Amino acid sequence: MQSMLINRRDLDFLLHELLQVENLCFRERYREHSRETFDAVIDTALKIAEEKFAPHARKADENEPRFEDGCVVMIPEVADALKAFADAGFISAGFDAELGGMQLPVTVAQAALALFFSANVGTAAYPMLTIGNANLIRKFGTDAQRGTYLPHLLSGRFSGTMCLSEPQAGSSLSDIVTRAEPQPDGTYRLFGQKMWISGGDHELTENIVHLVLAKIPGGPPGVKGISLFLVPKRLMNADGSVGERNDVALAGLNHKMGYRGTTNCVLNFGEQDGAVGTLVGEMHKGLACMFHMMNEARIGVGLGAVMLGYTGYLHSVAYARDRAQGRPMLAKDATKPQVKIVEHPDVRRMLLAQKAYVEGGLALCLYAASLVDEANTAHDERARKGATLLLEVLTPIVKSWPSQWCLEANNLAIQVHGGYGYTREYPVERFYRDNRLNPIHEGTNGIQALDLLGRKVGMDDGAAIQRLAMEIDRTAREAKGCDSAELRRCGEHLTDAFANIMEVVRNTLCATGKGHAELALANAHVFLELTGHVVIAWMWLRQALVAVRRVGEVDGAERDFYQGKLQACSYFFRWELPKTQQWYQLLNDMDPTCLEMQDEWF
Repeated sequence: MQSMLINRRDLDFLLHELLQVENLCFRERYREHSRETFDAVIDTALKIAEEKFAPHARKADENEPRFEDGCVVMIPEVADALKAFADAGFISAGFDAELGGMQLPVTVAQAALALFFSANVGTAAYPMLTIGNANLIRKFGTDAQRGTYLPHLLSGRFSGTMCLSEPQAGSSLSDIVTRAEPQPDGTYRLFGQKMWISGGDHELTENIVHLVLAKIPGGPPGVKGISLFLVPKRLMNADGSVGERNDVALAGLNHKMGYRGTTNCVLNFGEQDGAVGTLVGEMHKGLACMFHMMNEARIGVGLGAVMLGYTGYLHSVAYARDRAQGRPMLAKDATKPQVKIVEHPDVRRMLLAQKAYVEGGLALCLYAASLVDEANTAHDERARKGATLLLEVLTPIVKSWPSQWCLEANNLAIQVHGGYGYTREYPVERFYRDNRLNPIHEGTNGIQALDLLGRKVGMDDGAAIQRLAMEIDRTAREAKGCDSAELRRCGEHLTDAFANIMEVVRNTLCATGKGHAELALANAHVFLELTGHVVIAWMWLRQALVAVRRVGEVDGAERDFYQGKLQACSYFFRWELPKTQQWYQLLNDMDPTCLEMQDEWF
């Protein structure tokens, strides 16, 4: 029976045929692994996701956490699922063996995590945040911080959060006012309020490790004065046991349209004597440390968005194959039986669009994960640097493109279901509500657009965008030299589309240099859409080049699988990539329509 969480054949294709993850086993870090161990990890993740996460997804949505007597109350199934996740080693999966981890490639660990997002994104958010929290402490924490907290985070005994936003500041972190007062013993006392803190309070774990941005009095203004602090919900005793409650209070819960199983909190630090915290990394350089977790979370948001779109796609395919309604367009005999709605061309259009969005998006997310593996373990310094540059320029796209277009996949899944689609009896309306949060999560798509156009394309004298150009050109040239006329055409169109991106980049940098930065960046979101669509076209052409070599060697279900890849690639190049021409024109003209709109005119 087909899983409703993932097309396992597609996941195997991406891991083993497209990304060839088993080649990582030749590297020292991963030499204890093999394709068999990678497949076993995916099998285990799928089993736990289907048996422990998926069954309570609807219940958690209908019974969101409650704030009672200063504590969070939630359904017990969440704790059971997280225990199964931790006991199977998935929190520590990518960490060093000496820390108790499986030392898995990031690509495989992310593929496993994807299945939990698909099953129940609200419950999966807790371990995702904990993994990112532990990674930051591993990289920037002191020996004491690592020794005190890492073993418990990786075992699932503790969980972790990131505390950035404040009610008056939102995404404008330069305006945070939470302060950290230095103490004679080297600790700090924190005073302030944090808002929108996912997993900020609950009784799921013995302790919660908060990573908190705050300012030390007397420091520089704005972001240059931000430091990072580790602030536990409960203080730790000298013997390593969990002690009394720190001065961190749950002030309230935010009630969201989706992700309802994830507590989203207002936290007060320092209602009494101040919350005890310790400095992480260097003073006044906290934002640079926090970006390590934020970038990881941004990739996690993109992956979660893909998987919500993916499960919606699988549900709508199953529904379309089962639901009988109407007759073929040219049928005149009303006595003939109705056909399955998958027979209707417009339904096929909607299913094909979903396939193009979600399978293209998953390819991008796993490719980004493979870049982390390359940056960490490649033998050659040049290869490591190249992977790091690519990841830098792709991260805003990995976060934003799936959260826009896999949300559209969820929208189409509802449409395929017709009237049933927007009823709560069918899960596709929940998938849409969950996914609608992702364009806002971890920096809005507008912020990602400014990061991409305003910073990433010009970093290191354009080295990152040039690296992307080199990789895309390599794929396009391969397509232009293959036997398939369709893929040769796709290669030509990919070259032309990326040339448009580079022209916009040159014009933007030129305008900025001449003092017209506001106009040059006013339509940054359009540039994000343009670049994102071209990158997904690249992902599809890479998949198609694998599929075209295999489709003639197999038959039956395998041939159908590869043919589906080729058809989805054609769809994206024929239906989606042409949209970029209008976006390119708006950007190249530096259209001032939105910039010139006045407040009084609304």
